[in-house]
Amino acid sequence: MTDESQNLTADAVQTTDRALWPAMARGWRCKCPKCGSGPLLQGYLRVNDTCTVCREELFHHQADDGPAYLTILIVGHIMAPLLLFVFTMWRPEPLTLFTIFAVGCVGLSLYLLPRLKGAIVGFQWARHMHGF
Repeated sequence: MTDESQNLTADAVQTTDRALWPAMARGWRCKCPKCGSGPLLQGYLRVNDTCTVCREELFHHQADDGPAYLTILIVGHIMAPLLLFVFTMWRPEPLTLFTIFAVGCVGLSLYLLPRLKGAIVGFQWARHMHGF
C-alpha cells in the first residue's frame, strides 16, 4: 500500500465526522453515544460491550482515570468555596460542618462519576478514538 493510498483511507475515515456535543450529552445521560437509546453502562461504571439497541461496539472505549480526575476537580471547586462561605457566615460546630460536607462531597461524587465517564466515552466515540 502506498503512502498516497494510506492518506486517502485516513481521509475517508475522517470525513465520517460525528457530532461531538450530542454524543457527549447522550453519554452524560448514560446512553449510547450513537443512538441515545441503549444503556451505555452495565452496572455503575462498566461500559457495555455493545449497545443493545443499535449494536454499536463500545468495548474498546476506555475512560481510565479521566472521570475520577474531573470529578475531583468539579467537586473541589464547588465544595471549597461553599465550605468557606458556610464557615464564615454561620460558624457551625466542626463536627456538624464535617458531617454535612462529607455527605455532600460523597453524594456529588457518586452522582458525577458515571455521568462524566459517559461524557468521556461519548467524546471518544465522536472523535473515533476507540480507547487509547
